[in-house]
Formats: sequence, structure tokens, C-alpha cells
Amino acid sequence: MIAFPLVGAFILLAFGRSTNRWGHLLGVAMSLASFVVAVLAFFQLIGFGEEERRRAVELYDFIPGLVKMGLLIDPLSISFALLITGVGSLIHIYSIGYMAHDEHRRRFFAYLNLFVAAMLLLVLADNYVGLFIGWEGVGLASYLLIGFWQFKPSAAVAAKKAFVVNRVGDFGLLVGMFVIWTTFGTLAFKDLAAKTTGVENGTTLAIGLLLLLGACGKSAQLPLQSWLLDAMEGPTPVSALIHAATMVTAGVYLVVRSGAFFFHEGSGAALAVAIVGAATLLAGAIIGCAKDDIKKGLAGSTMSQIGYMMLGAGLGPAGYAFAIGHLITHGFFKADMFLGAGSVMHGMNDEVNMRKYGGLRKFMPVTFVTFFIGYLAIIGFPLLSGYFTKDGIIETAVEHNQVLGWLAVLGAGITGFYMSRMVFMTFFGEKRWAEDAHPHESPAVMTWPLIILSIGSIGLGGYLILSNRLMLFLAPAVGRPEELPAFHFASTPGLATLALVAVGAAFAWVKYGRAEVPAVQPRGSFLTTFARRDLYGDALNESLFMRPGQWLTRIAVFFDNRGIDGLVNGLAAGIGGSSGRLRRLQTGFARTYALSIFIGAALLTGALLLVGNI
Repeated sequence: MIAFPLVGAFILLAFGRSTNRWGHLLGVAMSLASFVVAVLAFFQLIGFGEEERRRAVELYDFIPGLVKMGLLIDPLSISFALLITGVGSLIHIYSIGYMAHDEHRRRFFAYLNLFVAAMLLLVLADNYVGLFIGWEGVGLASYLLIGFWQFKPSAAVAAKKAFVVNRVGDFGLLVGMFVIWTTFGTLAFKDLAAKTTGVENGTTLAIGLLLLLGACGKSAQLPLQSWLLDAMEGPTPVSALIHAATMVTAGVYLVVRSGAFFFHEGSGAALAVAIVGAATLLAGAIIGCAKDDIKKGLAGSTMSQIGYMMLGAGLGPAGYAFAIGHLITHGFFKADMFLGAGSVMHGMNDEVNMRKYGGLRKFMPVTFVTFFIGYLAIIGFPLLSGYFTKDGIIETAVEHNQVLGWLAVLGAGITGFYMSRMVFMTFFGEKRWAEDAHPHESPAVMTWPLIILSIGSIGLGGYLILSNRLMLFLAPAVGRPEELPAFHFASTPGLATLALVAVGAAFAWVKYGRAEVPAVQPRGSFLTTFARRDLYGDALNESLFMRPGQWLTRIAVFFDNRGIDGLVNGLAAGIGGSSGRLRRLQTGFARTYALSIFIGAALLTGALLLVGNI
């Protein structure tokens, strides 16, 4: 699974322009080959008994005597592998059409392959060291892809921002690994679960919070969410890959895989995960309400939906299946909508402002239908994928924590508004596009991936959640709740969620479907400005970190120039000045030296005579 895309990336980068004609085909073939291996591994895994579905593959001693490098195939890792390679391959295929006229297409596919390989290593590693190597590989690949169009200053800045913000989270993960090693003497997943028994709560709480910091960086959760919306500067397939199949799902995987620390009795780290998830799902939804850029609106949506997954992951084994189920179904309908947005941009001269769209359903019927299916899935329309997975998280959250559960219900209502707003502004109403725009349907190489993803958005959620299929499948890897939950079609939280979603959609229709959409963004209220500026996340980071960092740097430079350099330069100047004055004693005249010798001898003789008399 890992070798195919890794070899593809190596060939495309090492052999350079000689692969330009067929490089994109090689990239697709390597990703599809990895998917085939994942499918075969999945069927092989389910052929074993439930207690034997943790298959370790030892590779070599990474650090002799300390860390063994190996891979772990279990229900959790294979679920992620199927998502990464399956949805990732569809994004590769779509990219053939989307990047057809880019002169650097071959390099783009090399980076896509590298991204898939790094993410697979992250989820398949059997220890934290291997996970961390994949973790950093994902960070590198995201930097390369977000800044792929580096001739655009905004893209270069966005890539650097993503890289730097993720380093903050990576620091938390790295320190967490140090604490794990110091406490338990191992970093292997299979050994840690048993060793956490009897460990002090403070230790597991510290480890859990450090791992959560790492998860917040990769999954764009508060307070490390600021990079995600800027990352839309990369090509649209990159956005789909980051948001649907790879990078942002890594944090959820880390939390679920590290459940032994988060759910250690009395630790409290799990509650921190749930609180972060609930806060982020609301923040992302609010941001999505005010974005006119279709990709940034979807980015806010991703931030919110990952918040739901983190909320579910913070509920323990009872919420794991719903969290992972929502992650898998979200991979389908979010990739569907991101690639749909790319299809719209493809037909609209790369325009991203939804105020310059309108009425596109008549010109892009396949894009419209597939995007609309993804929209219904994400808002939780009954019997579509998101209805089963997101409502499952909400219902479980209400049972465990009323406050967080009902905040999740509120977030669902906001989701109904901002996603309906996006659909109405893009596909309904009168046309508002520029005269030189000629909207048209995308080629088949771009629409067929949309069709396949929309099919998964319809039926996958029900299949995974009903009869607890996914929960029973994941149990050998993540544990099993004491009582298997049943999905309720008419629970109080579920009905409240549907009602709020309907209200949000109706309000969006009144404002953006029935009414005329202004061509220029209105000024809006304070709350609207608050959302447009990403809840002032960048301003907060600037005030708390960047400005103090600048002043600290200036003070350090001043101290270095005036203090350290001043001391060194002053000492040098003092010695230089003194030597300059002492040099004047050396006149070069023999008579002067003779006189000096005579005077010195006289003084010495006088001193000896004086001492002798005394």
C-alpha cells in the first residue's frame, strides 16, 4: 500500500520532464494499485476471527534496542487505508482533467502520490515513531501542494502558514511521545494499552492534552485552525484530498488510536477532546455562514464536521463508531462537493465568488445533481449518509453530556443554513456571471468521480451504522461499549436536529434563493464581520504570538548589538587604543633606548642600595 505511491512519487520527481507525457497516468496507476492492495488486505482481515484481526508486520529495528519499525493492520487502520486510497484515487483521476493545461502536471501528481504514501504510513504504523514520520510527511506534502502555484504570493504565504501552524501541533505530539517513552519505556501501540493501568492520572492527562494539541494542528481544531481556510489557495483537488481523505482526518485517528490515554479512569483528557470538538463545530459553522468564496465556505464546513468527529471521539467506544463512520462518509460527500466546486470553477474561468454565479444547474447538470446529493448528505437529510453518522454523534453526545450534545444540535441547524446558502447562490436564481464566462459541464474524467462519490454519499452511512456493522467491526481495535447503541429514527435530539436544519434551509431560501443576491458583498452586522474575519483568529494569533514575538526579537537584536557586540567591540577598541598609546614608547632611535636602559639601570641600582642600607 505504501510502496506503490511512494515509488510513483520517486519516479516522477527523479526522472523529471522525461515523464511529462505519461506522469499523470503513472500517478493514477500507483494510487489505484494501492487501493487494490487495501481491498485485498481488507478481505483477508475479515477472514480471520474477531480476536485475530490485529495483524502485525515487523520490518526492522529502527533504533536498535529501542524502537522496532513495523506495520499494523487492524479494523481501524484498514478503514482509514480504504478511505485514503479509494477517495484519493478518485481525486487523482479527477485531477487528470482539472490539471490538463498545467505545465507542471507531472510534479503535481508526484506530490499527490507522496501525500497518499505519507498518510498511509501514518495510519498503518504500529508505533508512534512510524506515525510521526508519516505525520511529518503529510505536513511536507501539504506544504508542497498548497503552495503548488508558488508564483502567486498568496499561495506561497498560505503554504508557509499551514506549515508553521502545524509545527505547533507537531511539537505537542513530539513532547507527548517523549513523556510516553519516559513513563512506559515503549512507543508500540500493542504494549501501551496494558501498561497504562495503575499510572497516575496526571501523567495520562498530560499525555492526552499533548496528543490533543497535535491533533488540533493536523485537524484544524481550535485554537490551531487558522491555516485551513488559507489552504484553499492550492489547486482544488488538493483541497479535496486534504479535507476528505488525508490530512484533517489524522487528528481524529490519533485520538482514537490513543484511547488508552484519553479514557484512563479519572484522566479528564477525553472531556477536553469533546469540548474542543463542540467549540470547533460551532466556530466552523459560523465562519461558513459568511464566506462568498465557495472553497472557503466548504473549508469552514470541514472544520465544523471534523469538530463533530472529535466530539464523537471524546465520548469513548460508544462514540468511536459514529466518529469514524462520519469520517468515512464525510470523505465521500466532502470530496464530492470540493470536486464539484472545482467543476464549477472549471466552467467559470476559475471564479470562486458565489455572488458571480447563479443559475448554474441548467448549464452543469451532472455537477449540480452530484453536488446537491453531497449537500443533502452533509445537512443530515433523512436516509442519506450524514443522517446516520452525524445524528448518531449528536444522540450519543446528548446521552453523555447534555450541554455539548445540544450545542451539536445547534451546529447542525447552522449547517443547514450555510450549506443551503451555498447551493442557492451557486445553482439557483438568475445568472450573475461576467460576460466573458461561458459555463459548461466538465469532461467525463471529472464528472465520473463525482458520480461515484455521490453514490457513496447516499447509501454508505446507513450500511455502516445500522445493525452496528461498523461498531462491531472496529471493536477489536478500539474496544466495545458495554451496551451496543441502537440508531433511533425519531429520537428527541434527532427530531430537534431535523427541525433546526429545516429552519436554517428555509431562512437561506428567503435570503438567497427567493431574494436577489447583491453582486457586491453588503457590509453586514458585527456578527457577519466577525464570521468573515474567521472569528478574528488571525488577529488573536497576531496579538498573542506574532507581535510579542516581534518585540522579543527586537529586544534580542538590540541586546545583541548593544550588549554582546558592544562588550566585545568595546574590549577590542580599548585594547586597540591602549596599544596605540603604548606604541608611541617605541620610537626607533637607539639613543632613546640607550637612555631608557641607563635610567632603568640607575633606578634598579638605587633601589638595591636602598634596600642594602635598610
